[in-house]
This record gives sequence, structure tokens and C-alpha cells, in this order.
Amino acid sequence: MLLLKNGRVVDPATRTDARLDVLIDGERIAALGPSLEVPAAELVDASGWVVAPGFIDLHCHLREPGDESSETIETGACAAARGGFTAICPMPNTRPVNDNASVTRFILDRARAASLVRVWPIGAVSAGSRGESLAEISAMKDAGIVAVSDDGHPVATAKLLRQAMEYCRSLDLPLVDHCEDSSLFAGAVMREGPRSVRLGLAGMPAATESICVARDVQIAELTGGRLHVAHLSTAESLRLVREAKRRGLGVTCEVTPHHFTLTDDDVGYDSRFKVNPPVASRQDRDALLEGLADGSVDAIATDHAPHEPARKEVEFDRAPFGMIGFETALALALEQLFHSGRIGLTRLVELFATGPARVLGIARRLAEGEPADLTLFSVDEPWTFRAHESASRSRNSPFDGREFRGAPMMTIVAGRVAFRR
Repeated sequence: MLLLKNGRVVDPATRTDARLDVLIDGERIAALGPSLEVPAAELVDASGWVVAPGFIDLHCHLREPGDESSETIETGACAAARGGFTAICPMPNTRPVNDNASVTRFILDRARAASLVRVWPIGAVSAGSRGESLAEISAMKDAGIVAVSDDGHPVATAKLLRQAMEYCRSLDLPLVDHCEDSSLFAGAVMREGPRSVRLGLAGMPAATESICVARDVQIAELTGGRLHVAHLSTAESLRLVREAKRRGLGVTCEVTPHHFTLTDDDVGYDSRFKVNPPVASRQDRDALLEGLADGSVDAIATDHAPHEPARKEVEFDRAPFGMIGFETALALALEQLFHSGRIGLTRLVELFATGPARVLGIARRLAEGEPADLTLFSVDEPWTFRAHESASRSRNSPFDGREFRGAPMMTIVAGRVAFRR
């Protein structure tokens, strides 16, 4: 048994924000209340910490199978635990692609062997993510996927998207789309604008994303399916999602910490800043911050995208897209959203825990009898992120050396301590 004493329990699902003790017995929460006394339990003094439902990352890349030099399921799960995440959803763009039940089962077997955090795979929409025909979605769901996506590419055609959403509706699965119009994307390496012109780098217009979001929203309305917009990055995309929500459509979205922190003015020739979608204009970034504050955005997701150092240490236009993000996500959210006064702790926890759970259609709350998945964090703990100390196999973070205020202190998964600072 584990007894968490004197923590500030914050749970949007039960509208709790109070100083309470939490008793964990086995894999479940046994009791919550003030001044619990259980002599046989191991004590954890959570004074000054927030005790929250376990964080869920809806969007990450673990690279296994096929690119273990960049990340493995074990190293990625370890980095996720250090970031406060109790469950992570790896995208299917592995080698081979997670487009059938055997690959799904392999991922889950490797996750169980690592025994760190819960790994909830996302399966491919199309066979090989080639955009030609549907993948084995029903068999993958039986094996354990929680959603489908061709992340790295948009669903190739409106016809295929309609087929996938109708099929996923019958299976009660959300479809996660990487929204971009590929005809406007070719050769682009950053956001199109004055900065891309000054740097002489090919730019991607913001409309690349919003044109595809508009298509997807119309297909969601046509089919009644559940659409989740991955790594939303522009004001126009956010407007389209807001309008879809206002009309009662099953449309949700996520925003990454790098998109609500960085702008294209931060981009030079350092390939650690190269991501897709690219970090956007200050106006777009400010719109994302507003959406995170007003409830329009459903979740914060990392899009943790590791690459072995040699692949990133090349010219900007030759480097792959992506940055690692598990271990800095909470600190960036505290910096940009909480300490800035834009949101309170309840909304912060919603964005990391109960919001992602709603997207997946599952319950996430801190209550007696519920699974003991908890994230304990400090809003004031000073620390510095050093990429060479990361649990990830990769080092591609633009936040290397950045000083932060606030950090995960303990990650508990199924009653077991997966990380303790």
C-alpha cells in the first residue's frame, strides 16, 4: 500500500481541488480523504505537490519496430514516465507500419515487458499508410488500438476518409488526422512568411493545414464520425474546429507545447526547430494560447518525435521533421499557461488528463475504486532540461539548457511508482 499525504488533489472530472490524502492498495485507489492514517502503508509526503489523474499523451512516436537507433518502446516509455505521463499513444508510422493485429500485439508485448507506462497504440487508417485501401482496423481494435491515423501524412482522399470514418464509427474509434494539403507542401521546411524569405528556406503556407481541416470537418459531418485534429497549429484551423464544436460535431483537437511556445521567429538554421507542422507566426501562436485557455482545445499532446543525432546534425532542409517532447511538456505548459496567468490548475490537468481521455472515449478520474494512475507535480520546482540526460535515445530538443519552474515529481501507474524525482 502507498499513502500520499498532504497533496493538493486536482481532478476536473470530480470537480475536486482540495488538500487530501490518497491511499493506493494494489492497482487501485482505495481511499481519499483528509488525515488518512494507515500504519502499514508506505508514506509519500506530497506537501506542496499537485496530485492529478494520470497524464495521457495522445500523440507520440516510439520508432519500434524498425528504427530502434532513434527510440525503443522501453526508452520512450521511460522518458514519458519522467515527463509525468502514465499512458502514451504511439503513432503507426513504424517499420513495418502498424496496420495489422500482429504489429499491434508486438508493440503491446514490448510495452508489457518494459513495465513502465501504459502504451495504447494507434493503428493505421490505410494499408501501409499508403492511402490506397483501408487497413485491418477491426482486427487491430481487437488487438488493442485506441484510434486510427496515417500520421506523417493526411488521409489521402476524401473518399478514403469517408470510408474510414464510417467504419470507425461502427467500431467507436476516433480518427486522428495529420491535416495538410500535400499539393501545397512539396519541398517546404518551415512556415511560409517573412522569416522564411529572409532565411531563404522553402515555406509552407498556413492554409496547407486549414484547407485539410475544412475537408475533414465536412466528412465528419457527413458520416457522424469522431475526428481528432492532430497537432493543430494555425488560427484558421482553430476557428474551423470551434465552429464544428458549436454545431455539435464530434470534432476535437490537440496542440503541442512547441506550437504554443515557439514562433517562426525562433527558427534559424538549427534543425532541432524543424517540425511538421512548422512552428507558426506569432499571431497563430497567440491564437493557440487563447484556444487552450477558453476550452476550444481538448488536449496537450507532445508529438514526441525522436531521431538519432546524426540524422538531425545536417543542413536544415535535409534534416527530418520532429523534436522530442515528453520531458519538457509539463514545464512548458506551466511556463506558458499557468505561471503566465492564462489558466488555472484545473484547466491544466484537464488538458493533460481528462481532456485526452474524453477524446479516446474513456473515463479518467481520481476516485475510490479507480485505477491508481496518478501524476504528482510541483508548480515551483526549479530545474534545467539537459538533453544529454534525457531517458530518450535522441537529443533533438530546442529546449536543451532551458531553465524551468515546475516539474513532474512522481508518476504512478497501476499503483506502481514508474518515476520519482
